[in-house]
Amino acid sequence: MLKGFFNIPEPINEPVKSYAPGSPERSELQAMLKEFRAQQVDVPMYIGSEEVRTGNKKPMNPPHDHQHLLGHFHEGDASHVEQAINSAMGAKHAWESMEWEQRAAIFLKAADLLAGPYRAKINAATMLGQSKNAFQAEIDAACEFIDFLRFNVKYMVEIYSQQPPVSGNGVWNRVEQRPLEGFVFALTPFNFTAIAGNLPTSAALMGNTVVWKPAHTQIYSANILMQVFKEAGVPDGVINLIYVDGPTTGKIIFNHPDFAGIHFTGSTGVFQHIWKTIGENIFKYKSYPRIVGETGGKDFVIAHKSANPKAVAVGLSRGAFEYQGQKCSAASRAYIPSNMWAEVKKYLLEDLASMKMGPTEDFTNFINAVIDEKAFDKISNYISEAKKADGVEIISGGNFDKSKGYFIEPTVIVTQDPMYTTMCEEIFGPVLTIYVYQAEHFEEALELVDQTSPYALTGAVFSQDRYAIELATKKLRNAAGNFYINDKPTGAVVGQQPFGGARASGTNDKAGSMINLLRWVSPRTIKETFVSPVDYRYPFLGED
Repeated sequence: MLKGFFNIPEPINEPVKSYAPGSPERSELQAMLKEFRAQQVDVPMYIGSEEVRTGNKKPMNPPHDHQHLLGHFHEGDASHVEQAINSAMGAKHAWESMEWEQRAAIFLKAADLLAGPYRAKINAATMLGQSKNAFQAEIDAACEFIDFLRFNVKYMVEIYSQQPPVSGNGVWNRVEQRPLEGFVFALTPFNFTAIAGNLPTSAALMGNTVVWKPAHTQIYSANILMQVFKEAGVPDGVINLIYVDGPTTGKIIFNHPDFAGIHFTGSTGVFQHIWKTIGENIFKYKSYPRIVGETGGKDFVIAHKSANPKAVAVGLSRGAFEYQGQKCSAASRAYIPSNMWAEVKKYLLEDLASMKMGPTEDFTNFINAVIDEKAFDKISNYISEAKKADGVEIISGGNFDKSKGYFIEPTVIVTQDPMYTTMCEEIFGPVLTIYVYQAEHFEEALELVDQTSPYALTGAVFSQDRYAIELATKKLRNAAGNFYINDKPTGAVVGQQPFGGARASGTNDKAGSMINLLRWVSPRTIKETFVSPVDYRYPFLGED
């Protein structure tokens, strides 16, 4: 056993590569895309030391080219959920007993593998499997996840370093941060490879063992992540990757006495159902499970009459339509003052007219496909209903086609009703709805922003008037967990803007911060007395 107080490498945010024409990273990524498209992979579940192939094979197809076959994954059943839990519990003692610097080294190595030999692989897999363009894949699958891994190690050390500042004479007080008693369930979404990687690894870093169920539409890149974890030295059974349908998985996990916590990103409805199920089963568990979740959003942009119209337009075009609006943080509703609407509209339409849409393999495409047919049908239905609604106008986009891929044009709706459906409901696609308010009624518009949606994830205010910025910051303090001033409401950076929202948007446990890692430990205080009393009597008992 090593002895020492070890200093970790100081984390810095991973530099984002440009993928500009002629750059070496562009050539490497294009070659990897070509290689991946030319092969069909057979993706197993990873349970303990086994690669589990059930023979129940499900296809994986690029959303932008759904007739092309990338390979198959092996879907599991209830027996594999049980097997994964048993594997996690079997690995638990050795893993939580491992010295913290050894766990740190594993995940720091994973970060370096992603930054180096696996960078093109994880980006290509994300581009093909989730239809992200090169830049969106780079900032997500590579840079953000690398940052999660490196900064989480720093936060772990900070947590372990927090000790009682003073011990009295003859006494030594200490705090031990224990892993949770049981296993952690990581339920991860399709839209961010970084989130899919962070949810299991953040809990594992703190000494927990994990059952990980990714979205079926993210399995292609999840398989690459698991290869990285294996090469980095994550021991068998610490992270168990399964592909089992949600109801089957939930029925087993949420009835298991060793269930210790869930790390979740997904829809509000699913999270609320999970919370209810855990509550109904609370008497079955050895301890009260940790419930950590980031869910939906109906994210806003509000402009003040003093704002820069061009900056507002770019904030909308980027904030609403990068990755086809399939970000929890994507701008989905906007409030524009009447004095600048004509200018904002002009700049926004110019931006949209220049955006190309198509497959991710063509690096000139800004817009790619939505994730699957279910999403396509849901989003296109909102657009179809808007075309028929009174007081609603589609000023850009409005077309969609799923014959080749699940393509939906970036669509801008202008409504006269600030409570119109698409101003209130989460769409999770390339649809932005704008309400034009009277420029002198900024405070009333802030009230609308705060009261329209049950969500409170991200939001942005654009203004050159500091009084207006101060007013918005105060009025909207509960409307967004991540609040942006003169910037789009997307693109939180690990170590700079910890991410999470409240209200219907989740538990606000801030991924990318020490706050999140604290949820995966259970502290024990230890008081040691060096010379124990040998007489029960206190001085006050003496007679006068």
